[in-house]
Amino acid sequence: MSLEIIIKKGKMTLDDVEAIARKNARVKIHDNTLKELSKSRALIDKWVRQGKKIYGVTTGFGALSTIAISGDNTLTLQKNILLSHAAGVGQPLPEDVVRAMMAIRVNDFCLGRSGLRPETINRLVEFLNSGITPVVPEKGSVGASGDLAPMAHLALVLIGEGEAFVKGRRMTGARALQQCSIEPLELKAGEGLALINGTQMMTAIGALALIDIVNLCKHADIAASMSLEVLLGTRTAFDARIHNARPHHGQQTAAANMLKISDKSEIVSSHKDCSKIQDAYSLRCSPQVHGATLDTVNYAKKVFETEMNSSTENPLIFTDSEEFISGGNFHGQPIALVLDFLAIAVAELASISERRVERLVNPNLSGLPAFLVENGGLNSGFMIVQYTAAAIVSDNKILAHPSSVDSIPTSANKEDHVSMGANGARKLLRIIENVQEVIAIELLCAAQGYDLFTNLKGGVGTKAAHDIIRTKVDYLKEDRFIAKDINSVIELLKSGEIIKAVEKQTGELG
Repeated sequence: MSLEIIIKKGKMTLDDVEAIARKNARVKIHDNTLKELSKSRALIDKWVRQGKKIYGVTTGFGALSTIAISGDNTLTLQKNILLSHAAGVGQPLPEDVVRAMMAIRVNDFCLGRSGLRPETINRLVEFLNSGITPVVPEKGSVGASGDLAPMAHLALVLIGEGEAFVKGRRMTGARALQQCSIEPLELKAGEGLALINGTQMMTAIGALALIDIVNLCKHADIAASMSLEVLLGTRTAFDARIHNARPHHGQQTAAANMLKISDKSEIVSSHKDCSKIQDAYSLRCSPQVHGATLDTVNYAKKVFETEMNSSTENPLIFTDSEEFISGGNFHGQPIALVLDFLAIAVAELASISERRVERLVNPNLSGLPAFLVENGGLNSGFMIVQYTAAAIVSDNKILAHPSSVDSIPTSANKEDHVSMGANGARKLLRIIENVQEVIAIELLCAAQGYDLFTNLKGGVGTKAAHDIIRTKVDYLKEDRFIAKDINSVIELLKSGEIIKAVEKQTGELG
């Protein structure tokens, strides 16, 4: 049975966005919502007939807003804004991101403050349900006046222009509509501006990133638990009493996860009376570090769900008082700051993970064979794997510099402060990919270390993680093409199979 998401005013959740963007859930606008949308459109039509001066409806845009547009040219104006503002360059955004953009944009319109016709909004719903995904270049938004260039590329397909993917095939917008038996729209007064004026690109990327970061936090807890075992660490530092004494929710969650994952470990039990007093910070403080990232995610979730259910156009129409008001809800600063915060927070998962990798491969720190391989010297084992992790972590240090502290004025200095949130969003995607790679490297190294304890069983969760990794990657007895092994674990991590295998034994992780 296929999923269906019914869009109601102000009710969209991250789960809804994921279902539409990644699980191809069908979308429907609630009947009561559709009825209300006609009210704001009727006001636009009335004001145009009355000759009122309305930004972007009967005037030019940005620095050209002082130029009045005659009634005869209002329709041309709407088409021109899409064509002129579709100035993006670079690779297309992933299709799941563009689907999320459309879903969040529809939800915004359903608040009834844009003045779009119901049939225009429903056409975007038709795109989602027919599998039409506009080609949206990744570069071009400064994150104020909304994500103008990306949203213009998205909206072009509505009028049969631009490009789109249909079932993975790239084609012209006109061909995409024809293939799905959809007629191009003729936009009415104000619709061109309403379609492009909003923060949906940065919000869509951030919303999907949050879901990926939550999964990365779980993978980090699993990897750290495996490393703790093979490095003969202690579970004492995960005692709930420690974390209740400093009750940050994320820290408590990560500590509880690691206790569950390493539960019943014969490896840990085998050295409980050893003389070692405390583990290194990368082991002992992993709940504090991982947990702080999780707390950042929980904060960001509130911001993104607020933004997803907000009106971000300009001007806004208020049907109760029959007024339109110009403002700046398109400015991406609330999202830009959070995207930068998330970038820093998720980068730290890789930073501490790489330190555990170093401990695993360094015989002076691990007590294990050098670089986790037999017959060292002839074999280099996991030596260069740690180099790769170090290179990636260093890349993250550059990428984690905040985009939101930058601003370049645009539109002849009319738009003199911008958020650069779209750049922050794109950067965050790169950091997430980097972190996935580093944690996969730790999982690979920890699984190798695990196999050196041939007579002892690991914890219920660590054993499950080890066993699922071994379905894709064999124990490294002698040197082989190591990049293939790394990529196999990266794909396993992205698939969610490691979490699924662990949670089957431990119950759901926090």
